[in-house]
Amino acid sequence: MIQVGETTLVSQITGHESTNLTAERYGIHATDLGIMWDDSAGRTFVVFGDTYGPGWRGDGAGTDDDTDWRCNVLAIVAERDLDHGLKIESVVAQDDGMARQIIDRDAESVEETVIPCAGIEIDGVHYLHYMSVRNWGPQGKWVTNYAGIAFSRDGGRTWDKPWRSRWINRAEHDHPFQMGAFAQQGEHLYLLGTPNGRWGDTHLARVSTKDILEPAAYEYWTGETWHPKDPFAAKPVFTGPVAELSVLYSTHFNRWIALHLDESKAAIVLRTAEELTGPWTDGQVVADGDRYPGLYGGFLHPESAKGPVLYYAMSRWSPYNVYLMRTTLT
Repeated sequence: MIQVGETTLVSQITGHESTNLTAERYGIHATDLGIMWDDSAGRTFVVFGDTYGPGWRGDGAGTDDDTDWRCNVLAIVAERDLDHGLKIESVVAQDDGMARQIIDRDAESVEETVIPCAGIEIDGVHYLHYMSVRNWGPQGKWVTNYAGIAFSRDGGRTWDKPWRSRWINRAEHDHPFQMGAFAQQGEHLYLLGTPNGRWGDTHLARVSTKDILEPAAYEYWTGETWHPKDPFAAKPVFTGPVAELSVLYSTHFNRWIALHLDESKAAIVLRTAEELTGPWTDGQVVADGDRYPGLYGGFLHPESAKGPVLYYAMSRWSPYNVYLMRTTLT
C-alpha cells in the first residue's frame, strides 16, 4: 500500500508574493485552482479559475466590476525543476500582455461563472472540462447549469465550447457528472465525475478518444459493466465527499493516483487503485486545513507520474491564491 510521507510548500505560484510576479506581469493578483496537463512538446498548461486584477480586495473571491474579473485564465510552463517552483513563462494574453479569459460566459444563461475542472491534449487538440455555475451556496454547495467540454486546435489561444458537448443538470441538481477529471488509457478517455458542490460521490465514464465531444458516445460504469448513454446508470467508484478531483497513472507505483478535497476533513487526500473501476483506497491526508487554513484543490502536475513525489497545486481561500505543494510517497 502506498503511504503518505512529508508534505512541504514549495512556493507561491500566483499573486503579489509569488515567484512568478503574476500581478505585475499578467494582471493576476488573485486566483485559484491551477489545473495542469502536458502538451506533446512537453510544456505544462495551467488553467486557473476566477481571476482578479488590481481592484481585488485582498481576501477571497468576488465579482465586483472594478476587480478586472476573469472567469478563467491560462498559463504555460516549460521548466520541469519543480523543487524550485512552478515557473510561468507566458499566458494567453490580451493586447496589453495581461492574462485574458479563455472560455466565455453564456450570454443566454443565468450564470455566475465558468470554472475549469480538467484538461488534456490528445492528437494535438486540447480539451478542457468546465462547469457552468448557476449560483453559489454555503459551505461547498452550489448549483450548475451544465458541465461541458471545450476544445482548442491552436495551442490554447482560442477555445470553442460546442452546445452538443454538454451534460445538462436537471431540476434536482443531482447530475453525477458536473465536475470532472480526465484520465487516458489506450484508446479511451475516462471521465471521473462528481455532482455540483463538494459533497458528492465519484462516478466513472469512458469514450473513444475520437468521440470526446459527443456525450451520446460515452459509456458509464455500473459497478459491473459499461452502460451506454445514461449517466444516471453510473454507480460510485468511491464515495464522497469529493471535490476538485485530479487523477493520473503513476508509472513508478503502477497505480492510479487521485487527489481531491475532502470537505468533511478540511483536507486534501490521496487515493490509489490498480484500475479506474476500483477498488480505491480510503483517503489519506496529504495537506490539512489546520496547517493550511482555507485550503482546497489538489491538482496534480504531470511530473508526479514519474516518481515517488507528488507535485500539485493547492488553493487557499485567504489569501485567494495558488501554491505548489510537494508530498513524498513510499
